[in-house]
Amino acid sequence: MTTMTQIQTTQVYQVFIQASPEQIWEAITKPEFTEKYFYGARIELADGRRIAHGPAGELWGDEAVLESDPPRRLVHEWRSQYDPELAAEEPSRVTWEIELQDGGVSLLTVVHDQLEGAPKTAAGVAGPGWMRVLSGLKTLLETGKPLTS
Repeated sequence: MTTMTQIQTTQVYQVFIQASPEQIWEAITKPEFTEKYFYGARIELADGRRIAHGPAGELWGDEAVLESDPPRRLVHEWRSQYDPELAAEEPSRVTWEIELQDGGVSLLTVVHDQLEGAPKTAAGVAGPGWMRVLSGLKTLLETGKPLTS
């Protein structure tokens, strides 16, 4: 029997969070929040760029912001610069959409696409990669505490 694993070139993740769109926007764009759930990365938006630094201050990402409509939508390029093999791949794209729902709940949809030229990145972010980030974001916003390992 042959088993073939295919990594999707468009990956979609959704999570409901007991938080306002403004709170979620702040949590995805402010380094004091991102370092608590995004693998220790300090991420911020500056001068039309999305800049990420690792826990030791090393550059993990410096990508163009393609669209910014606070607190509803953020679209940016993605290239993982913390790993030479990943950094050599073509940039992909991440779209964050935040929609207010009834009862003070927001639906966060993250679409990571344009992964055709970035197969190692696609494999790395699939499944637990993005889900760990989104679970950590949800836990932080709803409890005030980071998700523990």
